[in-house]
Amino acid sequence: MGSVKIGTRDSQLALWQAEWVKRKLEEYYPEREFVLVPMKTKGDKILDVPLAKIGDKGLFTKELEVGLLNGEIDCAVHSLKDLPTVLPPGLEIAAFCEREEPRDVFLSKDGTPLGLLPAGSIIGTSSLRRKAQLQNYRSDLSFADLRGNLQTRWRKLQESDMAGIVLAAAGVKRLGWEDRITEYISAEIMLSAVGQGAIAVEIAAQRADVREMLDLLNHGDTERAVKAERALLYRLEGGCQIPIGAWAVTEEQQIVLKGMVASLDGQRILKVTLSGEHPEELGRQAADLLIAQGALEILQEIRTPLEK
Repeated sequence: MGSVKIGTRDSQLALWQAEWVKRKLEEYYPEREFVLVPMKTKGDKILDVPLAKIGDKGLFTKELEVGLLNGEIDCAVHSLKDLPTVLPPGLEIAAFCEREEPRDVFLSKDGTPLGLLPAGSIIGTSSLRRKAQLQNYRSDLSFADLRGNLQTRWRKLQESDMAGIVLAAAGVKRLGWEDRITEYISAEIMLSAVGQGAIAVEIAAQRADVREMLDLLNHGDTERAVKAERALLYRLEGGCQIPIGAWAVTEEQQIVLKGMVASLDGQRILKVTLSGEHPEELGRQAADLLIAQGALEILQEIRTPLEK
């Protein structure tokens, strides 16, 4: 095998993540050559339509996955929250890298925190999950759809009448923008997206050589936590454009999982906290508790207009 080809989206944040993986692999295998192969995905090309309207199955991953299956690349680096819970046949996640901060952050134009914004303030986000939870927290806020990479979103904030934008803390930190963070949003107000903050490395299942190489990048506690979150999402049949939030942490042998399902207007929010030892089982149990509270009815109400 010659050089190891690492597939990645071509946004600045995606390239940062792929470079991080590349550096780690170079440390572990100094005799090997690793090269990045940037690609554009459908989600990178369609920037004028809210994600919820174009569907999210593999929106930021499909082109990379085709590259894996046809041997164009040896592995693909993703934000785990972009990866659907069911991967295409013949593909698998070989490494769950150690998780960065999973929460969301608020970047205010003038430094005013969320709780002190004037009534009617406009928040920039295209995420149904973020909108629903913020509306539950403050029904007097308004929202503007915001797409594009982090630089684009920051520029749009400066050029608009938005009071601030909500982003994933991990991406903001990875780009070195910590000084722009007004506040980390408490998990009591907003649960993050499933897998948020974690980098996943995907491979073709038959590539045992690459799987073995990537094993050193896998972080056991992160793997257990995100597998619980993904099992919850899978049981609810949700994608990343449905208002479902989850956050799991490992405490010794136990995994503590928080889960949330919200109506679009934020009027109804169902929450659960559960602990256990087995990630997939815990995720399913937490989802079943949300279902018992009425989660499927809420999700069906949301899906019906989105599918039209």
